[in-house]
Amino acid sequence: MHRSCLMLLTALGLVAANADASAQVYPSRPITIISPFPAGGSIDVVSRLLAERMRASLGQPIIVENVTGASGSIGTGRVARAAGDGYTLGIGNLPTHVINGAALRLNYDVLQDFEPVALLTTQSLLILAKNTVPAQDLRGLIDWLKANPGKASQGTSGPGSIVHLAGVLFQKETGTRFEFVPYRGNTVQELVAGHVDLTFDLAANSLPQVHAGTVRAYAVSAGSRLAAAPGIPTVDEAGLPAFHISTWFALFAPKATPKAVIAKLNAAVVDALADPAVRTRLADLGQEIPPLGQQTPDALGAFHKAAIDKWWPIIKAAGVKAE
Repeated sequence: MHRSCLMLLTALGLVAANADASAQVYPSRPITIISPFPAGGSIDVVSRLLAERMRASLGQPIIVENVTGASGSIGTGRVARAAGDGYTLGIGNLPTHVINGAALRLNYDVLQDFEPVALLTTQSLLILAKNTVPAQDLRGLIDWLKANPGKASQGTSGPGSIVHLAGVLFQKETGTRFEFVPYRGNTVQELVAGHVDLTFDLAANSLPQVHAGTVRAYAVSAGSRLAAAPGIPTVDEAGLPAFHISTWFALFAPKATPKAVIAKLNAAVVDALADPAVRTRLADLGQEIPPLGQQTPDALGAFHKAAIDKWWPIIKAAGVKAE
């Protein structure tokens, strides 16, 4: 074999050996998880809960750094540009890794520039209305909206938010039409106050008002009922099959992070999600832990791609721009 070819093969072998060695000793220093939204929010709380439990598995400190702004794209962009060595990770969600890709001009690709590590939690939405809306069930609500086109209003948490997009999809699926009213705060409070007629909101936010009887819940946007509110039917049961919408949190690494490193990180996440104390805390926060088979990197990759395939055409057709 030609001498230059032998030298090239030797060099490639050394690179591969070094990569394998790095993966075997990983992690050898602290890891940073970038949370792309302000401290105190649910994504930040989940990030810190996860980091503390993963530290026990990985044997290194895990620092959560809040890098905020531009609908989460600043922090997410920092993860995309980080070295693929497993020492900079990012918590992502539906806005950062799906909605922003269609609603913002980004200098990174939300699908191609990340390696999936694990799906952490999901949260379903409730279809809600103020008590004075005459409909007693979901089919009745749809009939009422059809009989009053353009007259009802839905509270949203801003253009491009999951609450807004849920309304866009609902109109598309039901042939109804109503006005969107954006708010900075909790849309359920606007519903209680009677400022809007309906909304879609996270079960964790709205269940206290549902239980108190200050708003009416028609259905949960999932294929199974909520353990915390078993009396609320699923959308399939209520007459709007497959209107399944959830927000979620997931852990991502930069592109080209070695598979062995991804495997170690995934194992640490799986251990964390199996911890009874972690599970109890997440349940208290209204978070649902996915089944074990959905906690793999491949499962997250498929889940992420399916979310993009579902939401991008809706976002683009509606001309939605994130704020």
